[in-house]
Amino acid sequence: MPVIVTRSKRYKEAAKKATTELVTVEAAVDLVKSFAATKFDQTVELIFSLGIDAKQADQMIRGSLSLPHGVGKTKRVVAFCPDHLVASATAAGAMRAGGQELVATIEKENFTDFDVAVATPDMMRFVGRLGKVLGPKGLMPSPKAGTVTADVAAAVREYAAGKIEFRNDTGGNVHSVVGKLSFDSPKLVDNINAMIALIRRLKPQTSKGAYIKRIILKGSMTPAAYVKVES
Repeated sequence: MPVIVTRSKRYKEAAKKATTELVTVEAAVDLVKSFAATKFDQTVELIFSLGIDAKQADQMIRGSLSLPHGVGKTKRVVAFCPDHLVASATAAGAMRAGGQELVATIEKENFTDFDVAVATPDMMRFVGRLGKVLGPKGLMPSPKAGTVTADVAAAVREYAAGKIEFRNDTGGNVHSVVGKLSFDSPKLVDNINAMIALIRRLKPQTSKGAYIKRIILKGSMTPAAYVKVES
């Protein structure tokens, strides 16, 4: 049976102001912020529809970014590192840090109550054992995402402060948090433009035709604004 989505009265009223017209980033931010407020500070999300073949490994879009004004949320970070780096990783904001003993603990307890895992390169031969635990939850450290690095303290600091990770889904779409609805408009615009610029730079050489097909901006509980894709 088809799923019936019931919209709130607030959403229906907001939908009357929504439009499918393509607008500038500034206008999209103004539109999303103009919708009636909720009792909580909504997350603002940017959604890209990309002209990539998601089945091809060389066309995968994946990366990380410290947005100019953050995302309004801190993250829980664990760090896999040698003993001599544990103190610096903890001081930088890691909720847990350690080497083989931390790997064993996560393996034994199936502990995944964190947002990001970072690791030094030499630890990956041990962290690899956690693939079945961390992989399905998208928590496995990755060089491409910037979570495998020799400077583990800097990585912890950035991710704890809200550095974002992103990757395309099977449909070739990329979803990215770009802030909170309470952010001043100029800050949201800066964050959005930074994300768009990075996605442009990540265009695979093998992708054909239009690369960025559509960009949508929306709050957690608002209708979408359609951002004009500049050539």
